[in-house]
Amino acid sequence: MFDVIIVGGGAAGFYAAIHIVEINPQLNVAIFERGKAVLSKVKVSGGGRCNVTHGEFSAKDLTLNYPRGEKELLGPFHHYAPMDVMAFFEERGVPLKIEADGRVFPKSDSSQSIIDCLVGEAERLGVKVLKNSSVKHFRKVGEEWQVTTMNKHYHSKILLLATGSNPKVWSQLEALGHTIIPPVSSLFTFNIKDERLNGIQGISTYAEVAILPKRIYVSDVTELELKSAVKDEPVLQSDGPVLVTHWGLSGPAILKLSAWGANLLNDYNYVFRVRVNWTPDYSTGSMLAYLKKIKEAEPKKTILRTNALDIPKRLWAKLVQAAGIGPEDRWAEATRQTLHQLTEQLTASTFRVEGKSTFKEEFVTAGGVDLKEIDFKTFQSKLFPNLYFAGEIINVDAITGGFNFQNAWTGAYLAAQSIANST
Repeated sequence: MFDVIIVGGGAAGFYAAIHIVEINPQLNVAIFERGKAVLSKVKVSGGGRCNVTHGEFSAKDLTLNYPRGEKELLGPFHHYAPMDVMAFFEERGVPLKIEADGRVFPKSDSSQSIIDCLVGEAERLGVKVLKNSSVKHFRKVGEEWQVTTMNKHYHSKILLLATGSNPKVWSQLEALGHTIIPPVSSLFTFNIKDERLNGIQGISTYAEVAILPKRIYVSDVTELELKSAVKDEPVLQSDGPVLVTHWGLSGPAILKLSAWGANLLNDYNYVFRVRVNWTPDYSTGSMLAYLKKIKEAEPKKTILRTNALDIPKRLWAKLVQAAGIGPEDRWAEATRQTLHQLTEQLTASTFRVEGKSTFKEEFVTAGGVDLKEIDFKTFQSKLFPNLYFAGEIINVDAITGGFNFQNAWTGAYLAAQSIANST
């Protein structure tokens, strides 16, 4: 018999357990982890450095990074924010740093620092950690929760689920009566096969990216526009660094689109078009005017070898080639049509996306427990007293940058406060 059972030995589970026992040392708290290792997602996050949180200290601005959960997290972030998380780790001997883009990492640049801190604190406080303890079932029995593993039944007054995107847990919650928003992928890169991207993998540049209305592909060459769609009017757009990869396009601008467009792109079955403005300081009109000026000023120079714009040289070469311009063609020879074609490639390159790839080890899913069924002052279920949630099990997700961890820390902390003070 435990006072509190936490299912899930990840960031949210450990954070909740530590705070529960710190507030109320009399409580007997156990973490059930299905695997042989705890905090496995913390281990691989941020390329092994662990992007702990984000240095955004305005609760309102912080919520803008959550495609799902923006409204609901405003109150919680006023109570427990990134600065509180940073203080937690630094007070326990883990110095942190805020990088130029706002991401927060341990100064050690090793996720092991975070893992050692959480595991060490749990051990110090007497939290029991049961590894290789996959929970097969949980149900309410009288005033208690019964949690069943492969070999044993356990009981507790309070149950906190911090199981992330676990379909089996969602299925059980649905059977109990909770509404589960169907899960779809978030944070993924766009798979694109296009000659313009071949051979320039690793290039990164600031760009504007837009998702265009869905087209029905009848064959490789014939397309029918949906009558309800406005021709080529973006349905979603973003800006930021864009990275060319072996699979297509990635980088912050793409990941933001994948997060905000998670449900839309799932509906598209991950076959859609994106339009990229590689020179976001220019519109199509202003770019054409600029290229005409270059033609007048540098008529004898070859177009290919002109450093006309602040974009990577290899990308410029690919776009020049895509515009039908030869390696020895000079600006003086550029026709009006040629300038229009180059302008189009620079400011409105359109690519067909065919599929997605997971972004590194950032397994993030949109979907989960319906937010209407959660009390965001305590992260307690509105349907079942003494049932709490923390982390990605609920229908909250964020763009990359430490925001998903912040949701986990905040939810775990507020749940812990409620649990420790009500038991």
